[in-house]
Amino acid sequence: MIYETRFHAGRVLAEKLKDELYLKNAVILAIPNGGVPVAKEISDILKIPFDILIIRKIKIPWNTEAGFGSITRDGEIILNKGLVMALGLTEDQIKKQAEKTMKEIKDRISLYKSDEKFLDLTDKDVILVDDGLASGFTMIAAINSIKKRSISKIIVAVPTASGSSVDKVGPLIDDLICPDIRRTRYFAVASAYKHWYDLNENEVLELLNNSKFYFKNI
Repeated sequence: MIYETRFHAGRVLAEKLKDELYLKNAVILAIPNGGVPVAKEISDILKIPFDILIIRKIKIPWNTEAGFGSITRDGEIILNKGLVMALGLTEDQIKKQAEKTMKEIKDRISLYKSDEKFLDLTDKDVILVDDGLASGFTMIAAINSIKKRSISKIIVAVPTASGSSVDKVGPLIDDLICPDIRRTRYFAVASAYKHWYDLNENEVLELLNNSKFYFKNI
């Protein structure tokens, strides 16, 4: 365990990011829920505006703690094909789980951002933030969703990551900042934190409402 909390992790990342030249033209996109406290801390310290980018993992039908892929707010699906084959998931199962996940995304859009607006990312250096990378598929979905826009650079900043996720995500972006990369057989994001729990929607809303640099509050 190298971080007390997600807020502590955000302070560590802010220290790593503070001397980067691209910060002059940067915006942060946080992946909720876990990425929000990390991103808010970075945003508050470095005075960078931030928004949220709603991406959800598609859960395994019989194990809702784990996912076999991710889906973006515009419906793009990124599957862990090796895991799908290993689990023996059918096309019908994949479709049903994707539909459930899309409903979760719409619910979150309604809860967090009813106007569904984004910060203007034109020619911006975008820093994607989450509380960690396990498989990397959620971050890949996030990267794919913003590559369609006229951005300058994509930087991923996460407190912890598995070696395999870094290998997958790294080639897709301009820079990856992660103080804790673990090349171990078994990896869990929670193992990097002393105090770990799942944030609920009310906690996320409170963080967003209390930020001076969240785009709805600017």
